[in-house]
Amino acid sequence: MSVDRTQVLHAAAALLTRKATATMDEVARAAGIGRATLHRHFAGRDALVRALEELGLQEMEGALDRAALDDGPEDEALRRLVAEVEHVAPLLSFLVTENQLFEGDQQHVGWARIDARVSALFRSGQESGAFRIDLTPAWLTEAFYGLVGSGAWAVQDGRVAAKDFQYMIAELLLGGARRSVEK
Repeated sequence: MSVDRTQVLHAAAALLTRKATATMDEVARAAGIGRATLHRHFAGRDALVRALEELGLQEMEGALDRAALDDGPEDEALRRLVAEVEHVAPLLSFLVTENQLFEGDQQHVGWARIDARVSALFRSGQESGAFRIDLTPAWLTEAFYGLVGSGAWAVQDGRVAAKDFQYMIAELLLGGARRSVEK
């Protein structure tokens, strides 16, 4: 039986998002494989977390590319980005909240590149007058990650319908990021 490494990683991310202290045995069960099979692919938890990081980087880069952040108004670009990250939200949630497991003292260059792209969207929106200027692009980027992570948890726990994920995140973030028009 062939094991789909990406499916194993997504199963691990979904479990670790709910239970960060899950054992490798629990990860194997969640992925529907034996512990020995899991260990053939990932020598230990550190190797698994590093593989999750690489998958997260690939998934997020792809989402950013598909969202076409430079096309059209920034608020619409943000909506496209939220839609593109929805399928990988549990993985991003794990990586954002558990980054101390794999980053150490320095941020991975891949995450710095992703942060720069998301921040550039907010900066562009500020320059065009679409977004508030009293909130820094760095803060808006962190808020975006936080809402995606919280949304993933809420959907996983059944507290929020999956169909509402995109709407709730985009509306809350845009409601706080938009520059108000004075009458």
